[in-house]
Amino acid sequence: MHAGLPSATTAARRTRSQAAFARARQAIPGGVNSPARAFGGVGGEPIFFREAAGQWLTDIDGNRYLDYIGSWGPMILGHRHPRVVAAIEAALSRGTSYGAPTEAETGLAELIINAVPSIEKVRLTSSGTEAAMSAVRLARGFTGRDKIVKFAGNYHGHGDSLLVAAGSSAATLGVPDSPGVTAGTAKDTMVLEYNEPEPLEAAFRATGDTIAAVLLEPTVGNMGLVKPTAEFLATARRVTQQHGALLVFDEVMTGFRLALGGAQALLGVTPDVTILGKIVGGGLPLAAYGGRADVMDHVLPAGKVFQAGTLAGNPLAVAAGTATLEELRDHPPYERLERHGAALEAGFRTAAAAAGATVWLARTGSMLTMFFQHGSEPIPVTGWQTAAQSDKARYAAFFWGMIDRGIYLPCSQYEALFISAAHTDADIAATTAAAAAWFAADEPPA
Repeated sequence: MHAGLPSATTAARRTRSQAAFARARQAIPGGVNSPARAFGGVGGEPIFFREAAGQWLTDIDGNRYLDYIGSWGPMILGHRHPRVVAAIEAALSRGTSYGAPTEAETGLAELIINAVPSIEKVRLTSSGTEAAMSAVRLARGFTGRDKIVKFAGNYHGHGDSLLVAAGSSAATLGVPDSPGVTAGTAKDTMVLEYNEPEPLEAAFRATGDTIAAVLLEPTVGNMGLVKPTAEFLATARRVTQQHGALLVFDEVMTGFRLALGGAQALLGVTPDVTILGKIVGGGLPLAAYGGRADVMDHVLPAGKVFQAGTLAGNPLAVAAGTATLEELRDHPPYERLERHGAALEAGFRTAAAAAGATVWLARTGSMLTMFFQHGSEPIPVTGWQTAAQSDKARYAAFFWGMIDRGIYLPCSQYEALFISAAHTDADIAATTAAAAAWFAADEPPA
């Protein structure tokens, strides 16, 4: 049946998850510690997990799933990779936190600098939100300007100046996107449409001397997978250079995933500052921001732009991140990830076409989104305006149908899936077969 909720039979297999969620709601707002986990985009109740290994997740009812979330991106090597586990255990044997410098922090910084083309110096933080917030403050401190430009559908954490929605015109000052974000904070953020060069050029023609930075995902994962056009990225690079603003790439998702050097290494565009997260911490809470040395030297204590964190550079997180980056450097999985990504894309495309379903498939490397759409012809998804036209109800039905078949996909139409190096040819074949079975059984809406 075409429906956006799990069947009674499916739900009966997760009675412990249901009880765990009921308990969690009594102690935690909404029962979850991050809204993405609440299943608001697909209906039903979230599944609670007890363990993971390689490409597999096991829930508290004992059900196993092929995992295409990977903790929303960090687990590029798969869960509990031996090299990462050994590094964490070694660090744990020496202590969990010092609040003082360690040589390991410098070692991780050097790994990042050697991998990412644009980074000459880097500062570690504990979360992607912290890194993005700090990068914006740094851009404002470096340029002496207030305004920043971001793009609809790009997510950069929940810092106030970045939790801003577009206003009514193509180039507009933002409006608060959450209670608690003040209008005064939002007014210095302009929100434009992704992949549209002209509004960006117009914004700089009008107010270029007030813009500190342009902040964007070079390949978007936060409205589903959306690829940039060469013209859009070239325009962003050109106008920021012409007007003395900084170009900031948010590579929290794409850093070390699309290539060791991130999306920027593939796309050939060098930003001034890069935000990193997820993979850089190897599955533990760690993020970073880095860039040109002359820009980064404005951060305290080298400069005057304040940023601090008691747990920044935590030894356990640094150990996990270091082991992950060393493994990616020593045994690059990118050719295999590309092969598996291409096979998964082809399988999804074939399954949808056989059923006459209208979908737009977007993929780069090991990141992929299948946008379910209304109408008879697929519409290319190039930004938020086109992504927002997706058939969310049908995606929800697909999500639960794949859960029934032991495949764990993102619980939102607007999140990209991630393939790990632990996935095998057989896993990809099983996933495409599951998709084909769902499409064959699904009853499309009238």
